[in-house]
Amino acid sequence: MIPTAFDYIRARSIEEALAALATHGDEAKLLAGGHSLLPLMKLRLATPAVLVDIGRLDDLRYINDVGDYVAIGALTRHRSVETSDLVRSQAGLLAEATSYVGDPQVRHMGTIGGSVVHGDPASDLPSALLAMRATLVVQGPSGQREIAVDDFFTGFLDVSLGVDELLIEIRVPKMPDARWSFQKFNRRAQDWAIVGVSVVVNNGSSGIGLVNMDSVPLRAVAVEAAVNGGASASEAAQVAAEGANPPSDLNAGPEYREHLARVLTRRALAVVGC
Repeated sequence: MIPTAFDYIRARSIEEALAALATHGDEAKLLAGGHSLLPLMKLRLATPAVLVDIGRLDDLRYINDVGDYVAIGALTRHRSVETSDLVRSQAGLLAEATSYVGDPQVRHMGTIGGSVVHGDPASDLPSALLAMRATLVVQGPSGQREIAVDDFFTGFLDVSLGVDELLIEIRVPKMPDARWSFQKFNRRAQDWAIVGVSVVVNNGSSGIGLVNMDSVPLRAVAVEAAVNGGASASEAAQVAAEGANPPSDLNAGPEYREHLARVLTRRALAVVGC
C-alpha cells in the first residue's frame, strides 16, 4: 500500500528535531533508518502528518567507552554494534543479539535507537537490553533524563517517551567477564522470532529477557530468581513463562510459545553454565 500524504522535515541538528516535535506534537514521527516506521506507514497503521528525518545527525552515531558502561548513540547502525570490538568485549550479549536482526541490508541501514523506540515485543534487541539492565537517555525541551530499561516499554509498540522527546543514547553496563547466550526460534532465517531469549550471568547475578512472550518486551524475573537461588538450568527454565501473556498468531499459540520459552531458556542457561 501507499502511505497517506505527509510533510517532510530534514533535521540538521538535535535542536531542530526537538523544535519540530514541539511544533507538531503527536502529528509528527521521527525517521531514522525507516525499517520500523515505513512498513507501518505503508499498511496505514501509522499515519503521521509530518516526518522529521534525523537520519543524518551524525552526532548520534557513536560507540564510546565511558567508565563502567558503553555509550551507544541512538543512530548507530546495527552493523556497527554487531562488529564493534568494544561492544563484543564488554557487552557481548548485545553484539550477538544484534547479529540476528533482519538481514545484512537491514543491519547496515537500521539503527539501534529506531529499533528500541519502536517497542516491538518481537524485536531481538530489547531482550538483550533488559537482561543487561541498560539505561536509555532521552532529550526534550526540559533537557535530558535517564530511563531504566525496565520502565521504558509501557505497552504494545509504546514506550516511555514524550511526543516532544528524542532518544539520544543507550548505556549498557560493561560486563567483560559475563557469560551469555542468545537463543531464537523462527520459521525461516531472518524472520521475526516466534520466541527468543537473552541470558547473561555476571558476578553471580543473572539477567534474562524474553522475545515475543507478551505485548511488551519482558524480563523473566521468575527465572532470574531461580538462577540466583542456585536452581539448575532445567529447574529454572520451568518457570520461563511465569507472568507472561504470550500472543496468538499464525505462527504459534500461547501454549506453544510457553513451551518454546522453557526450551530456549534451558538451552541458554546450559550455555552459560547454570
